[in-house]
Amino acid sequence: MRPLRDTTHALDAGLGEIRRQYSIPDAFPAAVDAAAATASRREPTEHRDLTDWPFVTLDPATSTDLDQAFHIERAGNDLLLHYAIADVAWFVADGDVVDQEAWTRGLTLYLPDGRAPLYPPVLTEGAASLLPDGPRPAVVFHVRIGTEGVATLDGATRAVVRSRAKLAYDSVTSADLPVEFDELSHRIEAAAATRGAGVVEPPEQVVVRDDGHYRLEFRPRLESESQNAALSLSANLAIASMMVTAGVGLFRVMSPPGEQAIRRLRHTAHSLALHWPDDQPLDAFVRGLDANSPRHAAFMLAVRRAGGGASYVAAAEGLVPWHAAMAAPYAHATAPLRRLADRYTVMATLALASGAEVDEATRAALERLPAAMGHAEARANQVDHAVLDLAEAVMLHGREGDVFDAVVVDDDDETSRLHLPDVAVVVNVRMRHVQPGDAVKVRLVSADPSRREVRFERVA
Repeated sequence: MRPLRDTTHALDAGLGEIRRQYSIPDAFPAAVDAAAATASRREPTEHRDLTDWPFVTLDPATSTDLDQAFHIERAGNDLLLHYAIADVAWFVADGDVVDQEAWTRGLTLYLPDGRAPLYPPVLTEGAASLLPDGPRPAVVFHVRIGTEGVATLDGATRAVVRSRAKLAYDSVTSADLPVEFDELSHRIEAAAATRGAGVVEPPEQVVVRDDGHYRLEFRPRLESESQNAALSLSANLAIASMMVTAGVGLFRVMSPPGEQAIRRLRHTAHSLALHWPDDQPLDAFVRGLDANSPRHAAFMLAVRRAGGGASYVAAAEGLVPWHAAMAAPYAHATAPLRRLADRYTVMATLALASGAEVDEATRAALERLPAAMGHAEARANQVDHAVLDLAEAVMLHGREGDVFDAVVVDDDDETSRLHLPDVAVVVNVRMRHVQPGDAVKVRLVSADPSRREVRFERVA
Protein backbone atom coordinates (compact mmCIF):
# COMPACT_ATOMS: atom_id res chain seq x y z
CA MET A 1 0.00 0.00 0.00
CA ARG A 2 1.66 3.17 -1.21
CA PRO A 3 1.35 6.31 0.90
CA LEU A 4 -0.09 9.47 -0.62
CA ARG A 5 1.89 12.66 -0.09
CA ASP A 6 0.99 16.32 0.23
CA THR A 7 3.82 18.20 -1.46
CA THR A 8 1.97 21.53 -1.63
CA HIS A 9 1.32 22.18 2.09
CA ALA A 10 -2.39 22.34 1.25
CA LEU A 11 -3.24 20.45 4.44
CA ASP A 12 -2.11 23.28 6.70
CA ALA A 13 -5.01 25.60 5.85
CA GLY A 14 -7.49 22.73 5.99
CA LEU A 15 -6.29 21.63 9.41
CA GLY A 16 -6.71 25.17 10.67
CA GLU A 17 -10.29 25.15 9.44
CA ILE A 18 -10.97 21.84 11.21
CA ARG A 19 -9.65 23.33 14.45
CA ARG A 20 -12.01 26.29 14.04
CA GLN A 21 -15.01 24.16 13.06
CA TYR A 22 -14.72 21.85 16.05
CA SER A 23 -13.58 24.56 18.49
CA ILE A 24 -10.34 22.75 19.25
CA PRO A 25 -8.46 24.89 21.76
CA ASP A 26 -4.90 25.84 20.93
CA ALA A 27 -4.09 26.82 24.52
CA PHE A 28 -5.40 26.69 28.07
CA PRO A 29 -7.00 29.61 29.92
CA ALA A 30 -4.42 31.56 31.90
CA ALA A 31 -5.99 30.53 35.21
CA VAL A 32 -5.72 26.85 34.28
CA ASP A 33 -2.08 27.18 33.24
CA ALA A 34 -1.28 29.01 36.48
CA ALA A 35 -3.05 26.42 38.64
CA ALA A 36 -1.32 23.57 36.80
CA ALA A 37 2.08 25.22 37.25
CA THR A 38 1.45 25.49 40.99
CA ALA A 39 0.21 21.90 41.17
CA SER A 40 3.26 20.64 39.27
CA ARG A 41 5.43 21.63 42.22
CA ARG A 42 3.45 19.52 44.70
CA GLU A 43 5.78 17.12 46.47
CA PRO A 44 4.65 13.48 46.76
CA THR A 45 4.08 12.82 50.46
CA GLU A 46 1.81 9.74 50.37
CA HIS A 47 4.05 7.60 48.15
CA ARG A 48 6.41 4.66 48.69
CA ASP A 49 9.93 5.11 47.42
CA LEU A 50 10.32 2.66 44.53
CA THR A 51 13.00 4.61 42.70
CA ASP A 52 15.37 1.63 42.93
CA TRP A 53 13.01 -0.53 40.82
CA PRO A 54 14.08 -0.68 37.13
CA PHE A 55 11.00 0.76 35.43
CA VAL A 56 11.08 1.59 31.70
CA THR A 57 8.57 3.09 29.27
CA LEU A 58 7.68 1.95 25.72
CA ASP A 59 5.84 4.37 23.43
CA PRO A 60 6.01 6.06 20.03
CA ALA A 61 9.42 7.70 19.68
CA THR A 62 8.06 11.25 19.71
CA SER A 63 5.69 10.83 22.66
CA THR A 64 6.31 12.92 25.75
CA ASP A 65 2.99 12.34 27.57
CA LEU A 66 3.98 9.00 29.07
CA ASP A 67 1.22 7.35 31.11
CA GLN A 68 2.84 3.98 31.84
CA ALA A 69 6.12 2.48 32.96
CA PHE A 70 6.67 -1.17 33.79
CA HIS A 71 8.88 -3.58 35.68
CA ILE A 72 8.49 -7.37 35.55
CA GLU A 73 9.73 -10.02 37.94
CA ARG A 74 9.18 -13.72 38.61
CA ALA A 75 7.27 -15.05 41.59
CA GLY A 76 7.56 -18.83 41.43
CA ASN A 77 5.69 -19.88 38.29
CA ASP A 78 3.90 -16.54 38.10
CA LEU A 79 5.05 -13.29 36.60
CA LEU A 80 4.47 -10.02 38.44
CA LEU A 81 3.85 -6.96 36.32
CA HIS A 82 4.48 -3.79 38.33
CA TYR A 83 2.68 -1.25 36.17
CA ALA A 84 3.31 2.38 37.11
CA ILE A 85 0.57 4.76 35.97
CA ALA A 86 0.87 8.55 36.04
CA ASP A 87 -0.66 9.80 39.30
CA VAL A 88 -2.70 12.60 37.74
CA ALA A 89 -4.99 12.85 40.76
CA TRP A 90 -2.00 13.91 42.87
CA PHE A 91 -1.83 17.11 40.82
CA VAL A 92 -5.51 17.63 39.90
CA ALA A 93 -8.17 17.94 42.59
CA ASP A 94 -11.88 17.45 42.01
CA GLY A 95 -13.51 20.79 41.29
CA ASP A 96 -10.37 22.87 40.76
CA VAL A 97 -9.96 24.87 37.55
CA VAL A 98 -7.69 22.24 35.97
CA ASP A 99 -10.30 19.57 36.67
CA GLN A 100 -13.13 21.72 35.32
CA GLU A 101 -11.23 22.31 32.09
CA ALA A 102 -10.50 18.58 31.76
CA TRP A 103 -14.22 17.79 31.99
CA THR A 104 -14.87 20.12 29.04
CA ARG A 105 -12.19 18.30 26.98
CA GLY A 106 -12.57 14.68 28.03
CA LEU A 107 -9.74 13.43 25.81
CA THR A 108 -6.48 14.53 24.30
CA LEU A 109 -7.13 15.24 20.62
CA TYR A 110 -4.39 14.28 18.18
CA LEU A 111 -4.06 16.11 14.87
CA PRO A 112 -1.19 15.90 12.37
CA ASP A 113 -0.10 19.45 13.20
CA GLY A 114 -0.16 18.98 16.97
CA ARG A 115 -2.30 17.76 19.84
CA ALA A 116 -4.84 19.48 22.08
CA PRO A 117 -3.98 17.90 25.45
CA LEU A 118 -6.39 16.99 28.23
CA TYR A 119 -4.24 18.74 30.84
CA PRO A 120 -1.67 21.54 30.50
CA PRO A 121 1.75 20.48 29.18
CA VAL A 122 3.44 21.38 32.47
CA LEU A 123 1.70 18.24 33.74
CA THR A 124 1.31 15.99 30.66
CA GLU A 125 4.85 16.57 29.41
CA GLY A 126 6.41 17.43 32.75
CA ALA A 127 5.56 16.72 36.36
CA ALA A 128 3.03 13.94 35.76
CA SER A 129 4.67 12.27 32.75
CA LEU A 130 6.82 9.22 33.49
CA LEU A 131 9.83 10.56 31.63
CA PRO A 132 13.32 9.29 32.52
CA ASP A 133 14.59 12.67 33.71
CA GLY A 134 13.77 12.30 37.37
CA PRO A 135 11.49 10.73 39.97
CA ARG A 136 7.74 10.92 39.35
CA PRO A 137 4.69 10.15 41.50
CA ALA A 138 2.71 7.18 40.20
CA VAL A 139 0.11 4.59 41.13
CA VAL A 140 1.69 1.17 40.73
CA PHE A 141 -0.65 -1.73 39.93
CA HIS A 142 0.81 -5.08 40.99
CA VAL A 143 -0.64 -7.52 38.46
CA ARG A 144 -0.03 -11.26 38.84
CA ILE A 145 0.01 -13.27 35.60
CA GLY A 146 -0.32 -17.02 36.09
CA THR A 147 0.98 -19.71 33.77
CA GLU A 148 -2.34 -19.68 31.88
CA GLY A 149 -2.13 -15.93 31.39
CA VAL A 150 -4.96 -15.01 33.76
CA ALA A 151 -4.37 -11.62 35.37
CA THR A 152 -5.30 -10.75 38.95
CA LEU A 153 -4.59 -7.59 40.89
CA ASP A 154 -2.39 -8.22 43.92
CA GLY A 155 -2.52 -4.60 45.01
CA ALA A 156 -2.09 -0.95 44.13
CA THR A 157 0.44 1.43 45.63
CA ARG A 158 1.07 5.14 45.44
CA ALA A 159 4.80 5.36 44.82
CA VAL A 160 7.62 7.51 43.54
CA VAL A 161 9.28 5.82 40.56
CA ARG A 162 12.17 6.62 38.25
CA SER A 163 12.12 5.41 34.66
CA ARG A 164 15.45 4.00 33.50
CA ALA A 165 14.78 4.42 29.77
CA LYS A 166 12.34 5.90 27.25
CA LEU A 167 12.06 3.08 24.71
CA ALA A 168 10.42 3.47 21.29
CA TYR A 169 8.30 0.99 19.36
CA ASP A 170 10.29 1.29 16.16
CA SER A 171 13.75 0.88 17.66
CA VAL A 172 13.40 -1.21 20.83
CA THR A 173 15.33 -4.48 21.00
CA SER A 174 14.96 -7.49 23.28
CA ALA A 175 18.10 -6.44 25.11
CA ASP A 176 16.37 -3.19 26.16
CA LEU A 177 13.43 -4.96 27.80
CA PRO A 178 12.99 -7.10 30.91
CA VAL A 179 13.91 -10.71 30.13
CA GLU A 180 10.33 -11.76 31.03
CA PHE A 181 8.70 -9.30 28.60
CA ASP A 182 8.16 -11.75 25.72
CA GLU A 183 6.94 -14.51 28.00
CA LEU A 184 4.51 -12.17 29.72
CA SER A 185 2.97 -10.97 26.45
CA HIS A 186 2.72 -14.58 25.18
CA ARG A 187 0.89 -15.63 28.35
CA ILE A 188 -1.58 -12.76 27.99
CA GLU A 189 -2.17 -13.57 24.31
CA ALA A 190 -2.74 -17.24 25.16
CA ALA A 191 -5.30 -16.29 27.79
CA ALA A 192 -7.09 -14.09 25.24
CA ALA A 193 -7.30 -17.03 22.83
CA THR A 194 -8.66 -19.25 25.60
CA ARG A 195 -11.35 -16.70 26.47
CA GLY A 196 -12.31 -16.34 22.82
CA ALA A 197 -11.25 -12.72 22.66
CA GLY A 198 -11.36 -11.33 19.13
CA VAL A 199 -9.33 -8.13 19.26
CA VAL A 200 -8.88 -6.86 15.71
CA GLU A 201 -6.11 -4.42 14.85
CA PRO A 202 -6.25 -3.57 11.12
CA PRO A 203 -3.70 -1.17 9.69
CA GLU A 204 -4.54 2.31 10.90
CA GLN A 205 -5.24 5.02 8.35
CA VAL A 206 -3.12 7.93 9.54
CA VAL A 207 -1.88 11.32 8.44
CA VAL A 208 1.76 11.75 9.42
CA ARG A 209 3.88 14.89 9.41
CA ASP A 210 7.29 14.14 7.94
CA ASP A 211 10.03 16.67 7.23
CA GLY A 212 7.59 19.53 6.77
CA HIS A 213 5.20 17.54 4.57
CA TYR A 214 2.28 15.23 5.25
CA ARG A 215 1.63 11.74 4.04
CA LEU A 216 -1.46 9.51 4.22
CA GLU A 217 -0.75 5.87 4.85
CA PHE A 218 -1.94 2.68 6.44
CA ARG A 219 0.28 1.95 9.44
CA PRO A 220 0.33 -1.70 10.55
CA ARG A 221 0.80 -2.31 14.23
CA LEU A 222 4.37 -3.19 15.20
CA GLU A 223 4.97 -6.33 17.25
CA SER A 224 6.46 -4.25 20.06
CA GLU A 225 3.31 -2.15 20.11
CA SER A 226 1.05 -5.21 20.37
CA GLN A 227 3.22 -6.68 23.13
CA ASN A 228 3.13 -3.42 25.04
CA ALA A 229 -0.65 -3.24 24.62
CA ALA A 230 -0.85 -6.67 26.25
CA LEU A 231 0.51 -5.15 29.47
CA SER A 232 -2.29 -2.57 29.56
CA LEU A 233 -4.79 -5.27 28.64
CA SER A 234 -3.80 -7.44 31.60
CA ALA A 235 -3.96 -4.55 34.06
CA ASN A 236 -7.32 -3.34 32.76
CA LEU A 237 -8.80 -6.86 32.91
CA ALA A 238 -7.56 -7.37 36.46
CA ILE A 239 -8.93 -4.00 37.55
CA ALA A 240 -12.30 -4.65 35.90
CA SER A 241 -12.56 -7.99 37.70
CA MET A 242 -11.94 -6.28 41.04
CA MET A 243 -14.54 -3.60 40.29
CA VAL A 244 -17.15 -6.19 39.27
CA THR A 245 -16.68 -7.94 42.61
CA ALA A 246 -16.93 -4.65 44.51
CA GLY A 247 -19.95 -3.42 42.54
CA VAL A 248 -18.40 -0.03 41.91
CA GLY A 249 -16.44 1.36 38.97
CA LEU A 250 -16.54 2.29 35.32
CA PHE A 251 -16.44 -0.25 32.51
CA ARG A 252 -15.80 -0.30 28.78
CA VAL A 253 -18.50 -2.39 27.04
CA MET A 254 -19.04 -3.63 23.48
CA SER A 255 -21.60 -5.90 21.84
CA PRO A 256 -20.50 -8.77 19.54
CA PRO A 257 -21.33 -8.94 15.83
CA GLY A 258 -24.78 -10.47 15.26
CA GLU A 259 -25.56 -13.55 13.20
CA GLN A 260 -26.30 -11.51 10.08
CA ALA A 261 -22.96 -9.69 10.43
CA ILE A 262 -21.13 -13.02 10.76
CA ARG A 263 -22.80 -14.29 7.57
CA ARG A 264 -21.70 -11.15 5.74
CA LEU A 265 -18.16 -11.56 7.05
CA ARG A 266 -18.04 -15.14 5.80
CA HIS A 267 -19.02 -13.91 2.35
CA THR A 268 -16.33 -11.24 2.59
CA ALA A 269 -13.71 -13.85 3.49
CA HIS A 270 -14.78 -16.06 0.59
CA SER A 271 -14.65 -13.14 -1.87
CA LEU A 272 -11.17 -12.24 -0.65
CA ALA A 273 -10.05 -15.85 -1.17
CA LEU A 274 -9.49 -16.32 2.56
CA HIS A 275 -10.14 -19.83 3.89
CA TRP A 276 -12.33 -19.59 6.98
CA PRO A 277 -13.36 -23.09 8.13
CA ASP A 278 -17.05 -23.46 8.88
CA ASP A 279 -16.40 -24.67 12.42
CA GLN A 280 -13.88 -21.95 13.31
CA PRO A 281 -15.07 -19.00 15.44
CA LEU A 282 -14.40 -15.48 14.18
CA ASP A 283 -11.93 -14.69 16.98
CA ALA A 284 -9.76 -17.69 16.12
CA PHE A 285 -9.83 -16.83 12.42
CA VAL A 286 -8.77 -13.21 12.84
CA ARG A 287 -5.86 -14.18 15.07
CA GLY A 288 -4.32 -15.89 12.06
CA LEU A 289 -4.49 -12.83 9.82
CA ASP A 290 -1.56 -10.67 8.77
CA ALA A 291 -2.31 -6.94 8.79
CA ASN A 292 0.44 -6.37 6.24
CA SER A 293 -1.51 -8.32 3.60
CA PRO A 294 -3.95 -6.09 1.65
CA ARG A 295 -6.55 -8.88 1.50
CA HIS A 296 -6.24 -9.61 5.21
CA ALA A 297 -6.31 -5.89 6.00
CA ALA A 298 -9.52 -5.47 3.99
CA PHE A 299 -11.14 -8.26 5.98
CA MET A 300 -9.97 -6.79 9.26
CA LEU A 301 -11.54 -3.46 8.31
CA ALA A 302 -14.78 -5.29 7.61
CA VAL A 303 -14.63 -6.98 11.03
CA ARG A 304 -14.01 -3.66 12.76
CA ARG A 305 -17.11 -2.18 11.10
CA ALA A 306 -19.25 -5.26 11.82
CA GLY A 307 -18.88 -5.11 15.59
CA GLY A 308 -20.81 -2.84 17.88
CA GLY A 309 -19.11 0.35 19.02
CA ALA A 310 -17.54 0.51 22.47
CA SER A 311 -18.89 2.77 25.20
CA TYR A 312 -18.64 3.40 28.94
CA VAL A 313 -21.08 2.30 31.63
CA ALA A 314 -20.96 2.79 35.39
CA ALA A 315 -21.42 -0.13 37.75
CA ALA A 316 -25.04 -0.78 38.69
CA GLU A 317 -26.93 -3.51 40.52
CA GLY A 318 -27.56 -6.43 38.20
CA LEU A 319 -25.26 -5.10 35.49
CA VAL A 320 -22.93 -7.60 33.80
CA PRO A 321 -20.46 -5.33 31.98
CA TRP A 322 -19.20 -7.25 28.95
CA HIS A 323 -16.70 -6.30 26.29
CA ALA A 324 -17.14 -8.70 23.38
CA ALA A 325 -13.73 -8.08 21.84
CA MET A 326 -12.05 -8.85 25.18
CA ALA A 327 -14.51 -11.64 26.04
CA ALA A 328 -14.49 -10.35 29.63
CA PRO A 329 -15.35 -7.32 31.74
CA TYR A 330 -12.93 -4.55 30.82
CA ALA A 331 -11.93 -1.13 32.14
CA HIS A 332 -9.78 1.84 31.13
CA ALA A 333 -7.25 2.73 33.81
CA THR A 334 -3.88 3.01 32.08
CA ALA A 335 -3.97 6.34 30.18
CA PRO A 336 -4.96 9.05 32.69
CA LEU A 337 -2.90 11.76 30.95
CA ARG A 338 -5.02 11.29 27.81
CA ARG A 339 -8.44 10.09 29.04
CA LEU A 340 -10.43 11.81 31.78
CA ALA A 341 -12.15 8.57 32.84
CA ASP A 342 -8.90 6.81 33.71
CA ARG A 343 -8.08 9.22 36.54
CA TYR A 344 -11.20 8.14 38.40
CA THR A 345 -10.77 4.45 37.64
CA VAL A 346 -7.25 4.67 39.05
CA MET A 347 -8.51 6.31 42.24
CA ALA A 348 -11.34 3.80 42.65
CA THR A 349 -8.89 0.94 42.19
CA LEU A 350 -6.44 2.43 44.67
CA ALA A 351 -9.21 2.54 47.28
CA LEU A 352 -10.54 -0.95 46.56
CA ALA A 353 -7.07 -2.51 46.59
CA SER A 354 -6.44 -1.09 50.07
CA GLY A 355 -9.80 -2.27 51.40
CA ALA A 356 -11.15 1.28 51.70
CA GLU A 357 -14.46 2.70 50.49
CA VAL A 358 -14.47 4.59 47.23
CA ASP A 359 -15.12 8.22 48.24
CA GLU A 360 -18.35 9.96 47.28
CA ALA A 361 -16.69 12.43 44.90
CA THR A 362 -15.20 9.57 42.87
CA ARG A 363 -18.49 7.64 42.90
CA ALA A 364 -20.35 10.72 41.67
CA ALA A 365 -17.78 11.23 38.90
CA LEU A 366 -18.09 7.59 37.80
CA GLU A 367 -21.82 8.14 37.32
CA ARG A 368 -21.25 11.25 35.19
CA LEU A 369 -18.43 9.89 33.08
CA PRO A 370 -20.36 7.73 30.55
CA ALA A 371 -22.13 10.81 29.18
CA ALA A 372 -19.04 13.03 29.32
CA MET A 373 -16.81 10.43 27.64
CA GLY A 374 -19.45 9.64 25.04
CA HIS A 375 -19.55 13.30 24.06
CA ALA A 376 -15.74 13.55 23.98
CA GLU A 377 -15.36 10.39 21.90
CA ALA A 378 -18.00 11.53 19.42
CA ARG A 379 -16.14 14.79 18.95
CA ALA A 380 -12.79 13.02 18.59
CA ASN A 381 -14.25 10.69 15.96
CA GLN A 382 -15.64 13.66 14.03
CA VAL A 383 -12.23 15.34 14.08
CA ASP A 384 -10.46 12.14 12.99
CA HIS A 385 -12.87 11.65 10.09
CA ALA A 386 -12.54 15.29 9.04
CA VAL A 387 -8.73 15.02 9.01
CA LEU A 388 -8.79 11.84 6.93
CA ASP A 389 -11.39 13.26 4.51
CA LEU A 390 -9.25 16.37 4.10
CA ALA A 391 -6.07 14.36 3.53
CA GLU A 392 -7.70 12.13 0.94
CA ALA A 393 -9.08 15.12 -0.96
CA VAL A 394 -5.78 17.02 -0.86
CA MET A 395 -3.62 14.10 -1.87
CA LEU A 396 -5.92 12.79 -4.62
CA HIS A 397 -6.46 16.26 -6.09
CA GLY A 398 -5.05 16.29 -9.59
CA ARG A 399 -5.59 12.57 -10.13
CA GLU A 400 -9.16 12.93 -11.40
CA GLY A 401 -9.82 10.30 -14.05
CA ASP A 402 -7.45 7.72 -12.55
CA VAL A 403 -8.88 4.22 -12.08
CA PHE A 404 -8.21 2.27 -8.86
CA ASP A 405 -8.76 -1.32 -7.75
CA ALA A 406 -11.05 -1.52 -4.73
CA VAL A 407 -12.56 -4.07 -2.35
CA VAL A 408 -16.02 -3.69 -0.82
CA VAL A 409 -15.71 -3.94 2.97
CA ASP A 410 -19.30 -2.97 3.83
CA ASP A 411 -22.46 -1.89 2.03
CA ASP A 412 -26.10 -0.96 2.43
CA ASP A 413 -28.81 -0.59 -0.20
CA GLU A 414 -27.09 2.16 -2.17
CA THR A 415 -23.73 3.07 -0.62
CA SER A 416 -20.69 0.81 -0.28
CA ARG A 417 -17.59 1.26 1.84
CA LEU A 418 -14.50 0.59 -0.27
CA HIS A 419 -10.88 -0.07 0.59
CA LEU A 420 -8.43 0.94 -2.13
CA PRO A 421 -5.52 -1.42 -1.41
CA ASP A 422 -2.99 0.33 -3.66
CA VAL A 423 -3.31 3.62 -1.79
CA ALA A 424 -4.18 4.44 1.82
CA VAL A 425 -7.79 5.37 1.08
CA VAL A 426 -11.15 4.13 2.42
CA VAL A 427 -14.21 5.77 0.82
CA ASN A 428 -17.96 5.52 0.42
CA VAL A 429 -19.22 5.05 -3.14
CA ARG A 430 -22.80 4.91 -4.35
CA MET A 431 -23.30 1.58 -6.10
CA ARG A 432 -25.71 -1.33 -6.18
CA HIS A 433 -25.56 -5.10 -6.56
CA VAL A 434 -22.32 -5.57 -4.66
CA GLN A 435 -21.56 -7.36 -1.44
CA PRO A 436 -18.72 -7.19 1.07
CA GLY A 437 -15.66 -8.82 -0.39
CA ASP A 438 -16.43 -7.99 -4.01
CA ALA A 439 -13.54 -6.63 -6.07
CA VAL A 440 -14.42 -3.61 -8.23
CA LYS A 441 -12.72 -0.84 -10.16
CA VAL A 442 -13.54 2.81 -9.50
CA ARG A 443 -12.63 6.06 -11.21
CA LEU A 444 -11.85 9.24 -9.28
CA VAL A 445 -14.42 11.80 -10.44
CA SER A 446 -13.45 14.70 -8.18
CA ALA A 447 -11.28 15.60 -5.19
CA ASP A 448 -12.28 18.85 -3.48
CA PRO A 449 -10.07 19.85 -0.53
CA SER A 450 -12.26 22.84 0.36
CA ARG A 451 -15.21 20.50 1.00
CA ARG A 452 -13.04 17.59 2.22
CA GLU A 453 -14.76 15.44 -0.35
CA VAL A 454 -13.71 12.85 -2.90
CA ARG A 455 -16.10 11.24 -5.34
CA PHE A 456 -15.62 7.97 -7.17
CA GLU A 457 -17.74 6.07 -9.66
CA ARG A 458 -17.72 2.40 -10.46
CA VAL A 459 -16.32 1.45 -13.85
CA ALA A 460 -16.11 -2.36 -13.52
